[in-house]
Amino acid sequence: MNKLNALSNRSKSSVVRLTRNSKIFKTIIHAVQEKKGEKIVSLDLRKIPEAVADFFIICQAGNTTQLRAIADFIETDVKEKCSEMAYKHEGRQGQQWILIDYVNVVVHVMLPEPRKFYQLEEMWHDAPLTEHEG
Repeated sequence: MNKLNALSNRSKSSVVRLTRNSKIFKTIIHAVQEKKGEKIVSLDLRKIPEAVADFFIICQAGNTTQLRAIADFIETDVKEKCSEMAYKHEGRQGQQWILIDYVNVVVHVMLPEPRKFYQLEEMWHDAPLTEHEG
């Protein structure tokens, strides 16, 4: 749960509101798809007052090598295509759940067991969920 607590230590920009058509959103989804991430979903948190971001993007990796590859490619692709660096990232040492925080969009790259255990989709069940092809 410490990864979620880390999100509350920074403020969401109220000036720039993202949409599913935002370049960074599309770039992240495409990067996950390129590295064969599975069970890709996005949660639209914009109408949830206590939410720390506009969107969560959650995906699953089959093993630790793929977990790192997905996370690394997201950061590289977003930097190249959107000129944005992650505000923060966590979980590379534990290799179970890597969180990449772009302030208004937070990416969760997870192995199956932590994803099943933490149930982020269920925790944020009030948020509209969109499935993306893997």
